[in-house]
Amino acid sequence: MAVLSTILPLDGLQGNGTGPLYVKLRQSLEKAIRSGALQQGEALPAERDIADYASISRVTVRKAVDELVQDGLLVRRHGSGTFVSKPVSKVEQPLSRLTSFTEDMARRGLSTRSEWLERGLFAPSPDEMMMLGLGPGALVARFSRLRLGDDNPLAIERASVLAEYMPDPNAVTTSLYAALEKHGARPVRAIQRISACNIKSQDAELLGVSEGSAGLSIQRISYLPSGKVVELTRSLYRGDAYDFVAELTLG
Repeated sequence: MAVLSTILPLDGLQGNGTGPLYVKLRQSLEKAIRSGALQQGEALPAERDIADYASISRVTVRKAVDELVQDGLLVRRHGSGTFVSKPVSKVEQPLSRLTSFTEDMARRGLSTRSEWLERGLFAPSPDEMMMLGLGPGALVARFSRLRLGDDNPLAIERASVLAEYMPDPNAVTTSLYAALEKHGARPVRAIQRISACNIKSQDAELLGVSEGSAGLSIQRISYLPSGKVVELTRSLYRGDAYDFVAELTLG
């Protein structure tokens, strides 16, 4: 853990500059992070220790730390403390193209990998039956994984596909769309809904962000050329890592 005197020179907090104390503290901590005095993965000293050292209230410290968490520079881990986040670059995703995560990252020159959370054939849930148009006795192939770009966790993807098009879920190793294409079932059209959300505890831990951080919840229903639904995917993206971009034209 960093020594307080090396990351928080008191003259920076007690100087004659204007502005609330929490702003000065936030600026000092941000400077320590960006300069490397506080390094990626390093634990921030306890808030009570910072308050005692700087002779300020814990409320002031909490407000400064909260802002750095919201900015993605710090992450709180339940039961462990507050740590310096791994920096992540913003990814711009156009809304006009139907592509897979693997294809998106490759187009940007980023390496990709996945950590599987669930993969297999299952009896469909009532929601899957309705959205995929499944009848009694049908099976669904589920693919849940943490998606990483250049080793930064960016999204959690939970996809459900008609088992008739993906009878062996273990055959999917990288791109789901590439695997569907081999079965002649790559979707050509999709309806996508995007909404803002706050990331819950379990997903926040997977994504390396604090519980309650801003996220983007995305539901995609994809169709074959025949108009038949082939895929239902619900994804959760880090709000600090993704921008979705749409081009608009008149008329």
